[in-house]
Amino acid sequence: MMSESKIKLVIGILTYGQVTAPYLPSFLFSLLAQDYKDYKILVLDNSEEAGNENVKIIKQYSDIDYQWAGKNLGFAQGHNILLNKAVALGAKYYLAFNVDIILEPEAIGALLRTLEADDQLGSVSPKVLRWNFAHQAKTKQIDSCGIKQLAGLQFIDLGQGQIDIGQYDQAEILGPSGCAALYRLSALEQVKEGKNYYDPNFFMYKEDVDLAGRLRLAGWQSKLVPTALVYHDRTIASAGHHWWQIVKARQGHSRINKQYSFLGQLILFYKYWPLQNFWQKLVIISRLKIMLGYVIFFERYLLGQLKEFKKIRPRLKRYYR
Repeated sequence: MMSESKIKLVIGILTYGQVTAPYLPSFLFSLLAQDYKDYKILVLDNSEEAGNENVKIIKQYSDIDYQWAGKNLGFAQGHNILLNKAVALGAKYYLAFNVDIILEPEAIGALLRTLEADDQLGSVSPKVLRWNFAHQAKTKQIDSCGIKQLAGLQFIDLGQGQIDIGQYDQAEILGPSGCAALYRLSALEQVKEGKNYYDPNFFMYKEDVDLAGRLRLAGWQSKLVPTALVYHDRTIASAGHHWWQIVKARQGHSRINKQYSFLGQLILFYKYWPLQNFWQKLVIISRLKIMLGYVIFFERYLLGQLKEFKKIRPRLKRYYR
């Protein structure tokens, strides 16, 4: 890994107690086995307790910069801390990774070459396939080929659940999924608000969509790099995009995940509403009615997120043409 005086790439990762500890050995092994090795690894530990299992693993690697947050700051705020460190180190690029992934050896090099070859790109996405962690098996099932925007401010992980046959290798995307995303720091500097690159009002879920949207509004493009392969053991995955498929998939999701996802969608509706045309606004209204109807009848505990949204709304920035 590079000396700190010549850092070009910073890799930022977050850890969360026993949730991430089982993945760390495999993740770090695949990271250190990369063909491209000129990077600095920064870790922010969002574990509730110091001296947790993540620390024991990370301390085996002297080159990793480790910081304990003292509590769970969430995905957005955690990466904001690491991004500010990366900027202070003079890095040009920031690679955000979840630790529940493994990488093919050429993945990081392929991402960097693509980003450096096109100065209109603010970010790039690897091709993310499913990793069956329980059986330590790589699969051909797509986890994400990047974020795709649909009508009514609906955002999906492109191709999720499908078998990869290269069908999305040339597809246009809004941006990379938060689980594995390479950013040009000069692009992020243009869209940051104060010291925040990710909007900290998103504790987790949808913050990657928001950042991708802000980069696009600033004129930056994003691209899938199909030769950069990583494998992800996703906690929450879509079973489809029709309502009945969404309802079926939600049965396996935890309450806390549903709460943050629901709140994140409300934030997106609010922030990007002024940019929508008449027909898009009709679709959003229709989606919101369906969402609220479902919540009232089947998941009433999510109504508490409406109060949370009302509390944070004065802090939200809206975007206009």
